[in-house]
Amino acid sequence: MSPDHSGRLPAAYLVPGSSSFADFARDHAPDVLTARRAAGAGAAEAAAHAPHGTTIVAAVFDGGVVMAGDRRATAGNLIAQRDIEKVFPADEHSCVGIAGTAGLAIEMVRLFQVELEHYEKIEGALLSFEGKANRLSAMIRGNLALAMQGLAVVPVFAGLDLAAGRGRIFSYDVTGGRYEEQHHHSVGSGSVFARGALKKLWRPGLDAAGAVRVAVEALWDAADDDSATGGPDLARRIWPVVAVVGAEGYRRVGDEELEAVVEAVVAGRRGDPGGTGAARAAGGERA
Repeated sequence: MSPDHSGRLPAAYLVPGSSSFADFARDHAPDVLTARRAAGAGAAEAAAHAPHGTTIVAAVFDGGVVMAGDRRATAGNLIAQRDIEKVFPADEHSCVGIAGTAGLAIEMVRLFQVELEHYEKIEGALLSFEGKANRLSAMIRGNLALAMQGLAVVPVFAGLDLAAGRGRIFSYDVTGGRYEEQHHHSVGSGSVFARGALKKLWRPGLDAAGAVRVAVEALWDAADDDSATGGPDLARRIWPVVAVVGAEGYRRVGDEELEAVVEAVVAGRRGDPGGTGAARAAGGERA
């Protein structure tokens, strides 16, 4: 958008329009949107060397949802970063986790955060939970051209639906398809292993602390079998990013609290790396 040297806002800012910031940017400053940038002939090489985020897990509990992400980013067979963050607040009562091309995913999350804040300022009301999920779906669909060239972004969106009074989880595909998941879900390269852990450990009636423990256990199982997923790093004191979203809003679990959970998981896995003891305990509590 061309600057107005008079010191006044450009006319585009003074014309009533959509409550979508993404639509506004597309109409007046499309170059700021990643999806409008052509990847070009080098897209395949860029996709191979760009850092990728891997495993995200989410699980509902009575009164909200927990989301957790490992901290490893990979570039081919190399560890590109050991402490990347993949779980972010979307607004006060929702969060988003990223898997796929890390740079594009983080930029999409930032745009999504602005999108929700912009809607609230323009409309004077919160967007419904379904509306938030739909807005993210549209952003992913806008990235389809880059995704088809190997630069894909596949987030998971979760939070507390204030109208329904319960935690909800939505997953997506690269075309922007939106799917509501029941109870728990995982995405990323370690998702198959994490999903197996979630199935054996999640149970109805979990509280927030129980859901945090289940999420950390699931990431541990993913890291055990997927080289692109980083487990808790006790030597470097690098823990997963774990967020709890409930009636009080978004809260990132602190390092001290998380360290205690990780140490309990590690202690439980000594001599039982497959976590059969944790699974039996979860089964007994169900009964």
